[in-house]
Amino acid sequence: MEFTIKKIETFTNVHVSAVKLTMDDGSTGWGQMSTYCADITCEIFHRQIVPHILGVSFSSFESVENLILRKEHKFPGSYLLRAFSGIDTALWDWLGKIKGVSVVELLGGQPGTLRVYGSSMKRDITPKNEAQRLCKLRDEFGFDAFKFRIGSECGNGKDEWEGRTEEIIQTVPKALGHGVEKLVDANSCYFHIDAIEIGKKLIDNDISHFEEPCPYWLPNETKKVTEALEIDVTGGEQDCDIRIWQDLIDRKVTDIMQPDVMYMGGLTRALRVAEMANKANIPCTPHAANLSLVTICTMHFLKSIPNSGKYLELSIEGSDYYPWQVDLFDGTPFEVKEGHCLIPSGPGWGVDFNKNWLEKSSYKLCEI
Repeated sequence: MEFTIKKIETFTNVHVSAVKLTMDDGSTGWGQMSTYCADITCEIFHRQIVPHILGVSFSSFESVENLILRKEHKFPGSYLLRAFSGIDTALWDWLGKIKGVSVVELLGGQPGTLRVYGSSMKRDITPKNEAQRLCKLRDEFGFDAFKFRIGSECGNGKDEWEGRTEEIIQTVPKALGHGVEKLVDANSCYFHIDAIEIGKKLIDNDISHFEEPCPYWLPNETKKVTEALEIDVTGGEQDCDIRIWQDLIDRKVTDIMQPDVMYMGGLTRALRVAEMANKANIPCTPHAANLSLVTICTMHFLKSIPNSGKYLELSIEGSDYYPWQVDLFDGTPFEVKEGHCLIPSGPGWGVDFNKNWLEKSSYKLCEI
């Protein structure tokens, strides 16, 4: 398979940037760079990625990645990979479209339904109000798993406000009742001693998933928690360096690995992490914390890997929290029925960016 990219277009705002590739034969594919500060990422994209790949003949998606990593070897970090995800995800969409199949089918899986867990992003919500809104979603859409937030983000052991964590890990599980799986995310709040004590309370309250308990940049802290608790300790969303992933997997720092397709640099690199984890018999439940293309990509990803986790992370936050994700796509690709969503079955990713959203975005074009 050889391909040459003739034209690259981007559609960007502060939060998200869509990418359209046009090949020398006129075929196209759509992707997305990682969310958050996407306007900065887009500048990197046009200065440090696009000049290297326009008009170059490639034989594989890995060959594109390898060229960029060599050309930009002085920049091995997050922003370059967040930008590169726009190329990689657009290439997968392009390949699906020219073959007339969905990405999940390209990977050997099949479209269909996928179990989801409702993922709360809020910490400024009282335990009582959090319990009420999760119960409402349970009853209305059939969710049978939810994740909520404890501690404070990168909080050095401090709670969002005094007593909130102890209250919410009792209030929410009791309200949701049996038959609903409960997950929590500490977002790097605790050091291992406090995390272990919190973890014991999670177990006592029927919570089965303890995400990023310790600062992610201190994996030895997390490993101590994993070894001490009979609960799934999970993490990895922030990591994008394959060398770090190899260490996390080799030492089984967490029980479940959580790469983020967009932070990783695209589907190709995320699949590499999943394969590494599979060889170590470790499940993979990716991070997908907003309703942009990251969640669509993760749907296809989860349905195709042998070590897929139990569910897809699906944000429950709407326009009050993420106003930028409103009308990002045509249709309703994230609709939940009986606790499941439907993986788009059309060619490529199976979704289209909304034309009105594209027209309101900042446009850039580079072509041969």
